[in-house]
Amino acid sequence: MKTVGDAALTMPRPLEDSAPAAGSTPDLVIGADGLARPRWASTHDDLRTYYDTEWGMPVRTEQGVFERLCLEGFQSGLSWATILRRREGFRCAFANFDPDVVARFGPDDVDRLLTDERIIRHRGKIEATMANARATVALRTENRLGAHGDLGPGATLADLVWSYRPDRTPIPRTAAEVPTTSSGSRALAAELKQRGFRFVGPTTMFALMEAIGIVDTHLVGSHRRGSSGIWGADGAPLATGPEPGGVSPRGSASSAE
Repeated sequence: MKTVGDAALTMPRPLEDSAPAAGSTPDLVIGADGLARPRWASTHDDLRTYYDTEWGMPVRTEQGVFERLCLEGFQSGLSWATILRRREGFRCAFANFDPDVVARFGPDDVDRLLTDERIIRHRGKIEATMANARATVALRTENRLGAHGDLGPGATLADLVWSYRPDRTPIPRTAAEVPTTSSGSRALAAELKQRGFRFVGPTTMFALMEAIGIVDTHLVGSHRRGSSGIWGADGAPLATGPEPGGVSPRGSASSAE
């Protein structure tokens, strides 16, 4: 596999249980551990670990949401596996995605990052990450933020993004039934663009919403369906799940980490 401007990536070894077990379907694979996963998460160890432990779990901190928003932007036109296998390199290159630090990056940092083989060396995406950091910092003092325009100074990027949590989440039974956009992702993309963010189209924002638990698109039958503490397997919100719209902390920890 190659990325624009980068050398070929070394693929990890396939899963020992990559051969589908009895009971597998065209979209769900039963592993040797007896657990059902979508095919994209059943190919390699790193993808399976990411699916089992992180994807779809709630991330509600400013720094955590900023990191994932930036990584989704870098993924544009590439596979998630490409980004996942460079994640630690991204974290080192972008100061662990501390928006206050990245907001101070300048032209010299762009030149430095364009030579950093640990990341995707794409000038537009690098400059977008810097612009998104500045926009993230600016949000903290702005008014009329979010899906209802009721967030103001003290709110963060995480609060804005989570304000677009829908009343219900999809209940896909097949990969073909998994949406790629939603009314919420389109509205979120529009607001972020208005506030100076880049590489935040509706499809990218829906992928972000999936990754951080705002929606649950685990296939029915997957062992992860309804496991986030936010959504039930039936697509209804859980009474014990956190409500969107509250002010989130700015630290890097999240409930998925």
